[in-house]
Amino acid sequence: MEEAAPVEPSELQPVQIRDSVISANHLTKKFGDEIAVQDVSFDVPRASIFGFIGPSGSGKTTTVRLLTGVYTPTDGQATVLDCSPAKFSQSDRSRLGYMPQLFVLYPNLTVWENLNFAASLYGMSVFRGKRLKEILTFVELDEHRSKLARNISGGMLRRLSLAATLVHDPELLFLDEPTAGIDPVLRRKFWDHFRELKNQGRTIFITTQYVSEADNCDLVGVQNKGKLLLVDTPQGIRHHAYGGDMVDFRTTEPFDFQAEAQLRSLSFVRAKTVRTGPNSMRIIVDQAGTATPELMGWAQQQNIQVQAVEEYMPSFEDVFVELVRPEVSHA
Repeated sequence: MEEAAPVEPSELQPVQIRDSVISANHLTKKFGDEIAVQDVSFDVPRASIFGFIGPSGSGKTTTVRLLTGVYTPTDGQATVLDCSPAKFSQSDRSRLGYMPQLFVLYPNLTVWENLNFAASLYGMSVFRGKRLKEILTFVELDEHRSKLARNISGGMLRRLSLAATLVHDPELLFLDEPTAGIDPVLRRKFWDHFRELKNQGRTIFITTQYVSEADNCDLVGVQNKGKLLLVDTPQGIRHHAYGGDMVDFRTTEPFDFQAEAQLRSLSFVRAKTVRTGPNSMRIIVDQAGTATPELMGWAQQQNIQVQAVEEYMPSFEDVFVELVRPEVSHA
């Protein structure tokens, strides 16, 4: 299979979003001689889930800290909720929710006391009991409200952190590795929560090193070694990584050499086909939707009996490896 062309971050044009909640323009952050984030640009639309994926150390957390005003950029600028993070007022910050990677609440306080303390930091009314119960119910912790934080599981701690992030009803959420270290069942529940929050009109900026989670997002930014490689929809990123859509083509009889050569030469086949069995091929095409009937028509002309033609969706782990392969091979 032909490799995708190397992605040059300096040549990428950021996706232009009319109703942007976050807009990053050429953000760069250096710590001494080390460049943690380099020339990063993207926009995040309102009421969407923006996934920022990449391996540990790729600059995801640094980017979040630039967008929340914890760090000042070395170069470039950002606008968050129509304001520069460096100039956030208390009112501006109350519109944000930030869930850090590590648990930062108090192990010797109960679940309820921790959430109540978080609410007080945001200046919420003392008549907030109903809101606290709503949030604990949302993250399925209400029945554990009296337990000390030190006595609950790691997954419950992550849910308590999420509750503390949501308690003041922010419109924009920054979630830094929220599913790190939790089991697959709880991870799925977290994503159910995130989708529900999006449906309520909130915007979510989420970082993750579990690249498979990208399929849950509306837009995905792929980060590696401090550089933003690409921003697109999950399907758009797959298309970019392989140079097209992938289709599995299976016949009742094995391909002969002549039929395989003709298949490879069809105008809508964009790259070399790969045999996945004696009577099956995986083909890269312009668009799976239009290529499927064309493949069926070609097979009929060749008197080839088709068993199945279906789009193949490579895992995001494979997509990510394909995207960073040029960087690795040219390092």
